[in-house]
Amino acid sequence: MSQPEASAGRSEAGKPAAQRVGVYLLQAAGSASDGLDLQRVAEIAAHLPGVCAVRTLRPSGALHPEQLASELLRDELDAVVLAAEHPGFYQDAFARALALTGHDGEQVRLAPFGEGRDGLCVERANALIAAAVQGIPFAPAAGPPASSPASFCAATLVIGGGVAGIQASLEIAASGNKVYLVERTGTIGGRMAMFDKTFPTLDCAACILTPKMVAAGQNPNIEILVLSEVEQVTGSAGAFKVKVLKHASRVDANACVACGDCARFCPVTVPSEFDMGIATRKGIFIPFPQAVPNTYMIDPEDCLWVQSEGKKCGACAKKCITDAIHLDARDEAIELEVGNIIVATGYDTLDARRIERYGYGTYPNVLTSLEFERLTNASGPTDGKIVMKTLRQNKKTKADEWVFEPDGPQPKAVAIVHCAGSRDRNYNSYCSRVCCMYSLKFAHLVREKLPEAECFEYYIDMRAFGKGYEEFCERIREEGVSLVRGRPASVTECGPRLNVHGENVATGRLMDQAVDMVVLSVSMQPSAGAAELAEKLGIPLDADGWFEELDYNSEPDSTGRDGIYIAGVCQGPKDIPDTVAQASAAAAGVLRSIIGSGKQ
Repeated sequence: MSQPEASAGRSEAGKPAAQRVGVYLLQAAGSASDGLDLQRVAEIAAHLPGVCAVRTLRPSGALHPEQLASELLRDELDAVVLAAEHPGFYQDAFARALALTGHDGEQVRLAPFGEGRDGLCVERANALIAAAVQGIPFAPAAGPPASSPASFCAATLVIGGGVAGIQASLEIAASGNKVYLVERTGTIGGRMAMFDKTFPTLDCAACILTPKMVAAGQNPNIEILVLSEVEQVTGSAGAFKVKVLKHASRVDANACVACGDCARFCPVTVPSEFDMGIATRKGIFIPFPQAVPNTYMIDPEDCLWVQSEGKKCGACAKKCITDAIHLDARDEAIELEVGNIIVATGYDTLDARRIERYGYGTYPNVLTSLEFERLTNASGPTDGKIVMKTLRQNKKTKADEWVFEPDGPQPKAVAIVHCAGSRDRNYNSYCSRVCCMYSLKFAHLVREKLPEAECFEYYIDMRAFGKGYEEFCERIREEGVSLVRGRPASVTECGPRLNVHGENVATGRLMDQAVDMVVLSVSMQPSAGAAELAEKLGIPLDADGWFEELDYNSEPDSTGRDGIYIAGVCQGPKDIPDTVAQASAAAAGVLRSIIGSGKQ
């Protein structure tokens, strides 16, 4: 509804006319203002002096500034009042929208219904709105927290079992409070569990992460739910109700002794997700030897018994000496009650096949960064040896396939391409931050394991931003690595080798370099399902699809919804130290709320 009578332009006395103000009533599902008569609030707000338009929105996800800008232009608004339980949640989108219309993005005023929830009524809501319209600070009497101490739940849900989720879980559990750690794969550890070394110290990644994984698995206050996904979230801070779908592993974790007999007799062999497809696993498997929980699981998509509805196979169950395998097990829904939620869902990497000019998926020895991580890892398919793929015949299918073997030929020259899909409008326009450093780490590993091999780094800018990073860059340069400033235009086949074609920006000359292996430092991007999870949680994503923080500078671990925090790369690209620090900050926020409720 609108109020077209409001004045515009300049008054007869030549003074600037009053601002044209729009009021937006925003009510997210499950907010404390659910019982408020928004229609009545809108009717009263429409008659406030200076208000030219009133809109009611019930957003289920992120708002789009471009769409909002078209509305603001249509109503000729130059200031906006946001009335909601937590209006700061939407402030950034409206500020950008105002800027797009040519107005001051600072002219977004907040009327927070969330303050003084006791006695929230139409009169109180309109008093808050009227104060915001006139630009007058309004300080309502402080009310109780969203959940009273009697109803506040001290348990915490952590979504994502990577290093961020593990760190946050351990710190909260150390205070004696319950933590549910939900992980959609079969083990905690995340991407860091795949790494061999960490930059810039070249410390063993497993030596840092594995003790944390074991500590989480053994902590009585942490309940790990693997193969699980969040289905629904209702309620508010202090009293969230969460429905979790736990997929059946079909193996009793308490009975399984991880002897491996089941896998030895399983006839199914498929690419290993943990090894990024450069090695294989069986239909019943442990993701990696140090997995937590350290128990086998069955992938129903690959299991012959499941796919045939019990008509075929079942060899694993027949060979299990502890009767731990239950092939007919079913998924189950679990209801959890928690007071706080931490989102730590990590990241995925860009599908390098999209960058056709680099030949990934066409040329067997063009690898992604995570594939190279597994190749150089001592627990990888070649025991850490850097070798090229060789063509072998599959004994079962009789088809030729390219595989890594420990005795395969070693490359004489390796090219490492930075920013494969990062800082590129065709893919991801942002910088993935860690690529420069892990690419330098790869170069070090090449020079360490293959002293006679040449190594070329192709980069746009060297972004060595962290403590000790610039020194690490200089160290790699001194190890004889060729640093070439320039993004390659293409990778093509040149006989048995690969040709990297591009421009050397420093010399201004075109270049063609023959190599045996190309490693693409692919872009980080939000994990699969991030948008769906954000909608379930009622928190926004930014323009690139990362979970959006409440304030980048002062509250990078908070969201626009009380009781929900974010940690790690799910908020945006970052390295391991920054991930761990943010996870600790999120845990501190949870503990503050528990202490404030009187539960601690």
